[in-house]
Amino acid sequence: MKYGRIYNFSAGPAIMPEPVLEEIAAEVMNYHGSGMSVMEMSHRSAVFQRIRDDAENDLRKLMNIPDNYRVLFIQGGGTLQFAMVPINLMRNGAACYIESGAWSQKALAEAKRYGNVIVSASSADRNFTYVPDCAALDIPANADYVYICENETIHGTTYYHLPETCGKPLVSDQSSMFLSRPCDVSKYGLIFAGVQKNVGPAGMAVVIVRDELIRDDLDPKVPVYLRYRTHADNDSMYNTPNCWSLYCCGKVFRYLLELGGLEEMRRRNERKAAILYDFLDRSEFFRATADKADRSLMNVRFVTPSPEQDAEFVAASKAAGFENLKGHKSAGGLRASIFNAMPREGVEALVAFLDKYEKAHK
Repeated sequence: MKYGRIYNFSAGPAIMPEPVLEEIAAEVMNYHGSGMSVMEMSHRSAVFQRIRDDAENDLRKLMNIPDNYRVLFIQGGGTLQFAMVPINLMRNGAACYIESGAWSQKALAEAKRYGNVIVSASSADRNFTYVPDCAALDIPANADYVYICENETIHGTTYYHLPETCGKPLVSDQSSMFLSRPCDVSKYGLIFAGVQKNVGPAGMAVVIVRDELIRDDLDPKVPVYLRYRTHADNDSMYNTPNCWSLYCCGKVFRYLLELGGLEEMRRRNERKAAILYDFLDRSEFFRATADKADRSLMNVRFVTPSPEQDAEFVAASKAAGFENLKGHKSAGGLRASIFNAMPREGVEALVAFLDKYEKAHK
């Protein structure tokens, strides 16, 4: 790693590609001859309008987003979308949620404020170590949508097969796996992603929503900012957007296109994850916690034989230059987030350290 950088396995805010950071650093004082930083310029200027437009156009190319979907850049991150989704999509006051981990639980709890929430499937019985079977869900006729968290950052699981929704719109929180593999957008009614995990700086969410789900008949009490219509009609410029995050995300979109797009990212991510999971599967000291069929390529959760040894390992890893391997406070254990920007060399270095640690402590 250059510039004295460490291997950062944080789940968010997370690692960004070094070439992108270098390009941002070169432009931070004077963006393309404008005489000012993106952090200083008016969001209404022609220069920033091009930044916004280029970001959307590049994202559309990356994901092959159909014309009948709108791309919105909304402040507040993924957590705000836990509320905006039911506020905007609950016509009949009911929705189905798949409970697969901490983040789907949080979204479920928020949705209950706005209507009836049916838990159509859950993996709580085994502490969210797998993705529930969603092949034959009982979806009520009055359900407005079916909601999933497509990659559970805390528990390290991901969907490899989307639920059968009986014709209801599928809503997916893709925050921690956004742009990590190809995505058929037409299978979803709405996709959102807090960008701080796999795309850019914190403080913004990307929302991709089908036109027919953008409603005009919301309760008059719904704040203007919480309406998807507001953002769609104003090209995400109703108010001052998160200019810096949008600019940085645009850089990442272009970078991914130049690397070869989402098929190339899937190839790289599968190879990286295999290096770590293969070691964990043959280890007699460390153990991966998620079922093999549902393991995340982005967030690898694992444990040692005891919580005390987990803590000892975290201390040793920090001393060796590996940061943020401690598991989330709600789940404990250990976790390595190996997002798009984590180089293969970082995973190989981590496995070498794990092997050395095991031999000394087994």
